[in-house]
Amino acid sequence: MTKITETISFQIKMLVEKVHIAIDVLKSGMLEDKRLTLQIARLDEIHPVVSGNKLFKLHYFLAEALKTRQTVVTFGGAYSNHLAATAFACQQAGLESFGIVRGEASPALSPTLQECRRNGMQLIFVSREQYSAISHKTDLINFPGLPANPLVIPEGGYHPMGARGAALIMDKLGKTKADFIVAAVGTATTIAGLLQETSPVQQIIAVPVLKNLADIHQRVAYLNSDRHYTNLEVWGDYHFGGYAKKSPQLISFMNEIYKDYVLPTDFVYTAKMLFAVMDKIKNNFFPAGSSILCLHTGGLQGNRSLPQGTLVF
Repeated sequence: MTKITETISFQIKMLVEKVHIAIDVLKSGMLEDKRLTLQIARLDEIHPVVSGNKLFKLHYFLAEALKTRQTVVTFGGAYSNHLAATAFACQQAGLESFGIVRGEASPALSPTLQECRRNGMQLIFVSREQYSAISHKTDLINFPGLPANPLVIPEGGYHPMGARGAALIMDKLGKTKADFIVAAVGTATTIAGLLQETSPVQQIIAVPVLKNLADIHQRVAYLNSDRHYTNLEVWGDYHFGGYAKKSPQLISFMNEIYKDYVLPTDFVYTAKMLFAVMDKIKNNFFPAGSSILCLHTGGLQGNRSLPQGTLVF
């Protein structure tokens, strides 16, 4: 490894090591009446671009790519937080990156994809059918437009290496003793990482943001060496129609949460997760005296797809 590569590798390692995750405590009359403690782990604040859970899921992939200066290839849609984070991280690490984008190229690229290009990522657009067939793979030999022997990161870091990185979140949270830990789910990689480092008496709750994501337990088993967990619960009714789908009710909720707690959320992940938690609180799901920790997994850049003035923040 050259001296410059060693320096960059050290900087990436230190970026994770220096991370501090702030914890917001939400207070309301309802929470007091039900004797509940509700906390938000502000992963969205750890970095302006590689925010939320992305830094952690990318950590070991980047370390591996730096060993041999491999080109990094990954996947995402037009507003993918994962693509944006990977492009920036690779630029900072001096690594070449490619993004395989779901859907045909449009005349005007989304702000996310424009940012990816500014950060040096080369974009390859494929049909949705082709994307579905390859976005989970790590072997893209002879794929048109890619260099030989790239390091391939599946969509959202969905790989045991990504889960191992997500497990670092628990270290940064000081092995929290919260009774319930809740996170939005796209690929289940973050949830798998949390399960690696939590106690069996802590309930881990997954809130899928995709419609009909019915295989979360199977995904976790793949990510965590075929381990199965009895403390994992899935709330599958809060996707608001599917990935990146929204409704006036969800937008209104986002604005209310910001007005009440100065807490910005995104409509793809965190808003749906928090809506689910608040709904369950109203319906007495959590026993009195419980402590609940919700992960704000970032992704605020996705709100740029909304018309100006939709949100109050």
